Amino acid sequence: MDRKIVILVGDGMADYPIQSLGGRTPLEVAHTPTMDFMAVRGVLGMARTVPHGMSPGSDTANLSIFGCDPRAYYTGRAPLEALNMGIPMTERDVAFRCNMVNIDAQGVMRDFSAGHVDSAFSKLVLEEIGKENGGADFQFYPGVSYRNIMLWKNYPHPRIADTTPPHDIQGRDAHAHLPAGDGARELNEIMEKARGVIARSQAIRDARLNLKGDPTDIWLWGAGRRPSMPSMMERYGLGGCTISAVDLIHGIGRALGLSPMRVEGATGYLDTNYQGKVDALFATLDEHDFVFLHVEAPDESGHEGNLEHKLQAIADFDAKIVTPVMQGLARYSDYCVLVMPDHPTPVSLRTHTADPVPFCVFAKRGFARGAYASPYAKGYNEKCAAATGIFIEEGHRLLEVMLHERI
Repeated sequence: MDRKIVILVGDGMADYPIQSLGGRTPLEVAHTPTMDFMAVRGVLGMARTVPHGMSPGSDTANLSIFGCDPRAYYTGRAPLEALNMGIPMTERDVAFRCNMVNIDAQGVMRDFSAGHVDSAFSKLVLEEIGKENGGADFQFYPGVSYRNIMLWKNYPHPRIADTTPPHDIQGRDAHAHLPAGDGARELNEIMEKARGVIARSQAIRDARLNLKGDPTDIWLWGAGRRPSMPSMMERYGLGGCTISAVDLIHGIGRALGLSPMRVEGATGYLDTNYQGKVDALFATLDEHDFVFLHVEAPDESGHEGNLEHKLQAIADFDAKIVTPVMQGLARYSDYCVLVMPDHPTPVSLRTHTADPVPFCVFAKRGFARGAYASPYAKGYNEKCAAATGIFIEEGHRLLEVMLHERI
């Protein structure tokens, strides 16, 4: 196709009004001139990315943005990440997300990321844990920073254990949220053994002197079986790439037939390689029609409860991603861009919510150049987006909106 389709996701950018900001949200306060320009001259509205009754995870929300109804295709977060990591799974296997976390002596979840632990530190910890817990049934795979995978081969139970995301229970009693149901006994034993390994391993103690992070435990969650879904080429005639620091986005992309683009220095935090991501986007667009570029930093800042960091992350997303992307797209004959968060990550809650989020569609030609313009679209934020009256109840329709130029 002649038109270039670009999706730019600032993970967790949406938020609630904050008293210290004069009752405004971070999106209202952060300096975002390019997104504001797009909102005024494009299509601004709200979309529900997390279907009613589903958990507000980045997995379900981003599936929607990729054009997939989570109610039809969601099987769990961990298997999507495992897919990108090249972990072979059979239909009998179950993958679990294996976070490095910090739980204090009183059992309180202090940090779901173990201080944004270095990837090399995580790898070492998993190697040490695998010596006691690994084998034919349980296999550990290091990922990026605190984000790792445990594969339970030939899962023997009829149902998958109920688990809780660790970022949902920061500052709370972790033991009250341990896995429950089928398979919980084995999972809890693994987690308990891992805590002992981390506490007594000399190799881990030595690593703390030179590597960032403070892991005390692993936390197993986000389980699921191998996903299956039609490709983007089959459904929409699109081929292209994903650009992100997190395996989840690349895993969804792989399931849809897209190729992951690795960017050196992409960390999933405020220090990520923004320019490298922009360069990768244009390298992709020279050969393909579609790019999904994802920035994790606003979400991480929300989980931290750090308002200053979230304002910086949003401003950086506008200045270092959206602005250069829009400038570079000018050389193409036609393009359509979608800018949005996947879900809110309010700093007051430090976790995700299922509330609708603001979206903006901007095209060089076509409907987004005026047909749905609103006098209330004065900037890119939740308040202005809601005021336009444009609401997409099923977020997975947004890609069709971009392709077919109608709401």
